[in-house]
Amino acid sequence: MQHDPFPRTEAMRRALSVQPDLRALPDLVFLEGFEMNGTASVAAVLRAHQIRRANPTLAADLRAELSGKTRAHA
Repeated sequence: MQHDPFPRTEAMRRALSVQPDLRALPDLVFLEGFEMNGTASVAAVLRAHQIRRANPTLAADLRAELSGKTRAHA
């Protein structure tokens, strides 16, 4: 699955402005793309699950944004 290297969602831009860890950027961009497009690949599902576990707030914000719901931020 090919992913755009730049954040496409407000949730991702917010997360990167708070903690701009460039080492994590490929994983976070992968998660954003996965949440936007999904995939049937078992490897991609497992990778997304691991990234979600490490970044629960971002994962919840991405899902809320992509489903059109709003989440209150702490």
